Amino acid sequence: MSTLPLILLLPGSLRTGSSNESVLHTAQAVAPSQVRTVFYDGLAELPHFNPDDDTDPLPAPVAELRAAISEAAAVLICTPEYAGTLPGSFKNLLDWTVGGTEICDKPVAWVNAAAPGRGQGAEATLRTVLGYTGADIVESACAKIPVARQMVGADGCIADPGVRDQLSKVLGLLAGFHGRTSELDQA
Repeated sequence: MSTLPLILLLPGSLRTGSSNESVLHTAQAVAPSQVRTVFYDGLAELPHFNPDDDTDPLPAPVAELRAAISEAAAVLICTPEYAGTLPGSFKNLLDWTVGGTEICDKPVAWVNAAAPGRGQGAEATLRTVLGYTGADIVESACAKIPVARQMVGADGCIADPGVRDQLSKVLGLLAGFHGRTSELDQA
């Protein structure tokens, strides 16, 4: 078993080949050698959140989500903004994390891939919901990296060296945060 920190990559879009998915696949391709990544692809399988169902045994897709979060040293999110907030499917994913403890105190960051001046509603909602879960937001690893559709290649990844470098740095910051009690400890 590897001792390298594992970063769970959570896409917030159901759209096949979305820019957000491309950002995370690119992050996977450029991850520093001291980091492992795993891409979560179960968003569409999650049932609608119902507190009555947030009991053992959990629905299988929810149990799998929580296990993936539990196994990760950190979480990186890339989600679009829809109607000024998170897409309903991704908010649903986050709702399933509120009743568990897997994400509590776990380092979490996000990449905003929206065009300049967009995506702040999704960021604000992420900040609010992650606050309820007790996640440890790593501000230094949160990034705005605008991605235009034409930047995504046929392989689903972004070739732009500047974007690739930024994503590698985001993962490094998130992995470096693992095991510290707060960002203040870094100062």
